[in-house]
Amino acid sequence: MARFDEVKATFWGGGLCGVQPPLTGAVVQDAERQLGVRLPASLLEILRVQNGGLVAELWNAFPTDVPTSWSENHVPLDAMMGIGRHDGQPSLLDSGYLVEEWGLPSPLVLLSGDGHCWIALDYRTCGERGEPSVTWFDVDTDTELPLAADFKTFVERLAAAASLDGADGSRSRS
Repeated sequence: MARFDEVKATFWGGGLCGVQPPLTGAVVQDAERQLGVRLPASLLEILRVQNGGLVAELWNAFPTDVPTSWSENHVPLDAMMGIGRHDGQPSLLDSGYLVEEWGLPSPLVLLSGDGHCWIALDYRTCGERGEPSVTWFDVDTDTELPLAADFKTFVERLAAAASLDGADGSRSRS
């Protein structure tokens, strides 16, 4: 398992797709007020390096012990949303709307997803001021899979999808 600081230093991939303006204390405070939750310090550390965007190939998957609709052994993390309202790019601030739109439970803060599947900070057990777990939600199959007890643990368990895919590099998404 990689240490958090090692992953944080190499977490982001190239390009500006999904990147929001640099994170400030005021932006965080406003986001927490809008979302109605306290965001994990470890998430904010990563967003201070880069505020959303493509995830480096080294860290673009989370291994699972059970098959999902995505793969036999992992869920994807190709990109992670930042905090902001830049050029219509998706943002953590869109969580309330997206949770309602896709019929997801609440309270959640969506980190990554495409509408059919999401990785989210899950505040249902810890409450709005607690340390949320990280959960995979598949809207199409109406399933959820707990991934990690907290965001830091989630980050430390990330791996390269290529190391988890079949030998031919293909995914087993159904």
